Amino acid sequence: MPSQARGVIFPASFNPSTKFEIKPQGDLQHIHREFTMGQEVFSAIAERVQSEGYARKLGLQLLEVSEGRAVVEMVPMEDDANIFGMVHGGAIFSLMDEAFQASCNSHGRVAVALDVNVVFHHPAEPGQTLRAESREIHRSNKTGAYEIRVTDENHTLIASCQALAYRKKERLPFLDE
Repeated sequence: MPSQARGVIFPASFNPSTKFEIKPQGDLQHIHREFTMGQEVFSAIAERVQSEGYARKLGLQLLEVSEGRAVVEMVPMEDDANIFGMVHGGAIFSLMDEAFQASCNSHGRVAVALDVNVVFHHPAEPGQTLRAESREIHRSNKTGAYEIRVTDENHTLIASCQALAYRKKERLPFLDE
């Protein structure tokens, strides 16, 4: 059963309020610190997405966030359609961008888009659930490369994307709030 953290649904394996009792020994102390930091970052990103006006306007829901990965869903409505009656490419791009934003910032450092290349494979129909899954495929100290796929509720590939993020040195500012 998924857990809920302030209205954002996460898989059952993610519980930001779980307390872990790890007895640090040598490198285990470092692992414990990173694990705790990861959960703090994931929860903070989830809260920010939930309060983000643009995400709310489009009905974007962050379902999962973990290190280098995020899943976001939306149900586009009739007013999200283009002149041909199919879901507007801008709405699909926004869905992909939200998943990209969550996954590339999941390491706790500010990351911003440098390049995004989208290919639209199949038209999406208003009223169908669309899911964007962003997955980190490479990360260096300065950049991160991501693959994002959008599918509909029938698992049809709607769009795919390769995105490149610039990783700044600064910690996410909302972690200190």
